[in-house]
Amino acid sequence: MKTNEIHSDKKLRENVDGTQQNKDLVMRAVEEVWNGGNYKNLKEFVADDFVVHASTPEEEIHGPEGAREFFTQLRNAFPDIHFTVKDQFADKDRVITHWTATGTHRGEFKGIAPTGRKFSITSIDIDRIVNGKVAECWSHMDELGLLRQLGVLPEHS
Repeated sequence: MKTNEIHSDKKLRENVDGTQQNKDLVMRAVEEVWNGGNYKNLKEFVADDFVVHASTPEEEIHGPEGAREFFTQLRNAFPDIHFTVKDQFADKDRVITHWTATGTHRGEFKGIAPTGRKFSITSIDIDRIVNGKVAECWSHMDELGLLRQLGVLPEHS
């Protein structure tokens, strides 16, 4: 098979099973919501029963309103926060996104007073897409690294 045939075949498969549309949905959410702070359009991106599975159940995020609350708190704590997608993979209804976030701690964050410190962390999210919206997200963010960079925890313990 020639290179252009392989590319064509891959593009056809992505279009048939929706993987490219799902990747595009997540990328648009990163740009419009995460970076742009445009929370009024959250319902375009997340389902009504949307849930972000966190490492601790009490920190799970539920629905568009929960997502709006989370991003508002995040932006209040880190007004210059910026997310950059490093890599993205998709298969059928799942999108895996490796991203970094950078910013400066200017407001209270989870009970931590502003430190003025800059941070840079990485994360990997797995999103499940249903009917063109994110229904579930499993996020594995470097929270320990964030706390160390904010000076809350020692660099090496």
